[in-house]
Amino acid sequence: MAALYLTEQGAVLRKRGACLVVEKEGVGLLEVGINRIDAVLIFGMIQVSTQALVLLLEHGVELALLSREGRFRGQLAPPISKNSPLRIGQYRFSESMECVLPQARRLVQSKLRNSIEVLKQSAWRRGDRTLQSTWKELSLYNRKIEAAANLDELNGIEGMAARKYFNAFPALLSREPALFKGRSKRPPLDPVNALMSLGYTLLAVRIQSILNASGFDPYIGWLHRVDYGRPSLALDLLEPYRAPFIDRWVVRMFNMGVFKSGDFIEQEDGGYRLQAAALKRFFLMWDKHLKRIDIERMIRLHAQSVSKVILGKALWPQHPEFRAR
Repeated sequence: MAALYLTEQGAVLRKRGACLVVEKEGVGLLEVGINRIDAVLIFGMIQVSTQALVLLLEHGVELALLSREGRFRGQLAPPISKNSPLRIGQYRFSESMECVLPQARRLVQSKLRNSIEVLKQSAWRRGDRTLQSTWKELSLYNRKIEAAANLDELNGIEGMAARKYFNAFPALLSREPALFKGRSKRPPLDPVNALMSLGYTLLAVRIQSILNASGFDPYIGWLHRVDYGRPSLALDLLEPYRAPFIDRWVVRMFNMGVFKSGDFIEQEDGGYRLQAAALKRFFLMWDKHLKRIDIERMIRLHAQSVSKVILGKALWPQHPEFRAR
């Protein structure tokens, strides 16, 4: 199954039997059976009928609302999982720094290893000295992570490693290295950041859906501490996937010429977003990418291993590590 992405501004999502129908000004644009999708993502001003909402809830299909630029606004989820022992265990776990700090360390270590692997592969292929020196320097951060005495110190180390990683990022872009001007988020200030931020958001939404279905409270994390409205656990589990499955894919899309500077619109606040036609192309390529790497299975296994730790049935999980495919 796949996600349904709706981007046509002014469209309406309705129910027709066991199908979802997308219409605009009385003209049908799309019809899809509810059993063929596992998520609906709405970008911008698109209406949803009450009957369609009920159909989504009855079939356990989550609905995510995002701005036209791809900023996450909220989610309609089916009734909360009955796995209350897991949530109770998660709350107790999160209150113990003896539990939280080792788990947070392993998340950062996994993110670091995967980031190094992305740089290392490109360095070997191109013989690029900037990439070589960066991944070797990042390798020294593992000891700092192990020695971190608290979460503030750990987050500081993670931030320094991320800055070094992104400082080397233009060397990955063979066609247009100038399209990346350093990591920027809200808003993304160049086309590369726009694509990465959209990928991060979409994958975080899928992770949050899996956490909801598994019985977790996605707002109680470890590396990302509790903050009002922030799905901290979903962002925690996202960390190991950023470099290998989003950053690397974005680089490939630009290097292959799938996306170019002309596919983006600069907005009044200086941020960039994909034009309508390019956004549709993005979703096609994105779904193919996720299916190829079988990311859903990977995240579910990751969540299962974390649940076993919380319930005291296993040792610390090995977070996902990237290897070339």
